[in-house]
Amino acid sequence: MTREEAFEFLDRTARGIAEMFGSSCETLVHDMGDPKHPILSIYNGHVSGRPVGSTRDILGTAKELDATALVTDFVNLAATTPSGRQIKSSTFHLIGDGYNLALGINFDYTSLVYANRILVDLMNAESDLQSAMWQGGDTRLAEIFDECLTAVGKPVDALNKKDRMKVISLLDQKNAFSFRKSVPFVARRLQVSRYTVYKYLGELAAAGTDPDEAEEEV
Repeated sequence: MTREEAFEFLDRTARGIAEMFGSSCETLVHDMGDPKHPILSIYNGHVSGRPVGSTRDILGTAKELDATALVTDFVNLAATTPSGRQIKSSTFHLIGDGYNLALGINFDYTSLVYANRILVDLMNAESDLQSAMWQGGDTRLAEIFDECLTAVGKPVDALNKKDRMKVISLLDQKNAFSFRKSVPFVARRLQVSRYTVYKYLGELAAAGTDPDEAEEEV
C-alpha cells in the first residue's frame, strides 16, 4: 500500500465514522511521520476547533511527540479541551514503507455529562417511603442483613466474593436497598466499599440476580 492509498483509506474511514456518529464525533488523519503530527484531513473539527494543517493536539498544545508516542495506538482515553469539552479519544496508526499515518477519533460527551447530572437530580430523594411509613427503618435494615448473613452461614470476615454477592442478592430480594442509605450500611457491614456494593449489584443484574452466574462471568 502506497502512502496515497493509505491516506485515502484512512480519510474515507474518518469521514464515514464522523457521518455515522454525528456532529459530536471529530475524526481526523495525522501525519505521524512528522513529530509535530500535522492534520491532513479533519471532519467535525468544531469539536476541537482545529483545521487542516494544525499541529495542535486535542488538549490544545503543539508539543512534538516523542518517538514512542509517534507509533503507539491510544484507545479510549479521557481528555478535556481548552474550552472545557469532555472527550473520549483514540488514535490508530497505519505504518508502511515511507509513511506513518494515524486515524484519530474524538467523541465529545459533554452533553451526556450534563444530562447525567439532571438524571441524578431527578432520581434523588430525601428519604424512602418505607422508612417514612414505618419507624425504625435502620433497625429493620439491620435485621434483614443479619437474616441474609445467617442464610449464607459464615461470619463477615470469612466471606469470599461469591458469599458477599449471595448476601447482596438476598438483600435485594428482600427489597433492602429500598431503605434510605442502605448501600453505605451494607458496605459497612460487609467491610467493603460502596463502589464494591454497586459493582456487585450490577453484576447480579447482568446475571439475572444469580450470584453463581455472576461469579462465573467475572
